[in-house]
Formats: sequence, structure tokens, C-alpha cells
Amino acid sequence: MLLPLYDQKSRIKLLILVLSLLVGVVTMLYTRRLIQRLSEREQQQIDLYAKALRYSISTEEISSLPFLQENIIYANKTVPVILTDGENVIDARNLGLRPHLAAADSVRQVRELLLEMQQRHPPIPIDLPNNTHNYIFYQDSVLLRDLRTYPWVQLGVIASLAMLAYLSFSYSRRAEQNRVWVGLAKETAHQLGTPLSSLVGWQSYLRESERFHDEPIIEELGKDIKRLEIITERFSNIGSVPVLKAENLYQTTRNAIAYLESRVSRKVKFSIETELPLDTPACLNVPLFDWVVENICKNAVDAMDGRGSIT
Repeated sequence: MLLPLYDQKSRIKLLILVLSLLVGVVTMLYTRRLIQRLSEREQQQIDLYAKALRYSISTEEISSLPFLQENIIYANKTVPVILTDGENVIDARNLGLRPHLAAADSVRQVRELLLEMQQRHPPIPIDLPNNTHNYIFYQDSVLLRDLRTYPWVQLGVIASLAMLAYLSFSYSRRAEQNRVWVGLAKETAHQLGTPLSSLVGWQSYLRESERFHDEPIIEELGKDIKRLEIITERFSNIGSVPVLKAENLYQTTRNAIAYLESRVSRKVKFSIETELPLDTPACLNVPLFDWVVENICKNAVDAMDGRGSIT
């Protein structure tokens, strides 16, 4: 039952990834098309603006000038433009300069924008009657510039949401696996209870028997039973918060080592060295602490091939 569930969650994570990529690609393509159309529209608007200026300069029909100025020349309220005679700035619109700016600062910022416009788009020339020329410089509107950055912002949001969903599913899977392991550990502890009780009964029987009651094996059997009880307690406490109690650190370590000494090769020597007072207390959980000491020592014994000293 668990494996199909994990496979299903893996498919969901893959689906989230595919949908995120699909949304990102569609967004990029649609926004790119929108930017292209808006850029063409602004280009047409600038061309119309230039034609209106040419006509207003060259025409002798005074009656048409107010219409041109109001509906074409002054109607541009989005595209930044600068009109120059090749050297000096004649007019500028939609530059987004701060109001109440000093004249010198205003001129400097207009010059900076003019240099930026020269790098972005070629100027549109306007022929004058006296064989001279004016030039219109322009750049993309604020809306068009925002549209260029919008897809990247949206992709960042989509990627963040996809990553959050992926991490949520991964965390859910790990949490479920942990719950399964905790359940198995507690069930193992429960199953160990029956044979452990039987061993306790056999120990009592052998101790009361005249034939075996003086045998050292009875004492060793008691130690092993005690060890099994500790192991059962470890399994039953998996997934729970350990209960810490003040214990004598040296004596607890000494007891764990003493149990191991009789169960590993006699060619391995154990010794405990400490600079702390022997009665130093420490808050610890004895079964878990013994488990740690046992694993460390067994790994050390395996690493030294059953011969050497552990300090």
C-alpha cells in the first residue's frame, strides 16, 4: 500500500514541475508577442509624431496646425521623446523628470537620457526648408519596459511556488516514512515482550533449580535479559521525546563498558579517562546513552579487527 502511494506522490511532484514549466513557457511566449506588438505600435506612434512635426514646419495652412498639435504632437503622453537640432535640445516630452528640479540638473538629466536614447534607437530625421535637419530621439515607454521585466518576475514566483510544493510533498513523504518506522519499532518492542517474559521465567526456574542455581551462566543470563529489556525500551521510545534524568556520568559509562567487555574479543582493552570529578552528574537518558556507547565501541572494535585498545 505504501509503494503505490509514494509513486503517486512522485507523479504529483513531476506534474507540478511540468505544469510550472508549461506556464512559464506560455507566459514568456505570450508576453514576448505582446511586447513586440506594443513596440511596433510605439514605433508607429513615433513615426506619426515625426510626420506631424514635418508637416507643421513645412505647411502653410495655418488652420490645420492646432489640429496637428492637439491630436498628434501633444497627444503623445507615454513614449519619451527628445527633439534636437543636432546639437541643442529643442523640446522633450514624457521624460519622467522630477518636478521643481533645478535648471542645471534638468539639463544634465536630459543630456543623459539623450545619450541613452542614442544607444537604443536610431534617430528619426526631420527635413527643414532651409536644408537643415532636426532629429527625434526616443526610447521605450515605461509600460513596455515593465512588460519586459514582468515575465522574469512571474517566472520567479512560479518557481518559488513550485519549489514550495515540491518541498511540501517531500516533507510529507519523509514524515509518513518516519511514522511507518516508528510504528514498526513500537510493534517490534511489543513482539519482544512475549519471549522476554519467557526468558525471565526460565531464569527464575534455573535460579531455583538445585542443579543450576550456583552456575555463573545464570548471572550472565540475567545481564542479557536486562539488556533485552533496555533494547525493548529503546524501540518503544522511538518517536517519543527522551526523558532526561540526572545520572552519574562516569558510573553510567563504566556500566556500559563493563557489559561490553565480556562480549567482545579479549584482545580489546577498554579504559576510561576523564578530567572531571568522578561524581559529575549529567542529564541523560540511560538506555539511549548506553546505545550510543555500545555503537561507538562496536564500530571501533570492527575497525581494529578485534585487536587493540579503546580509550
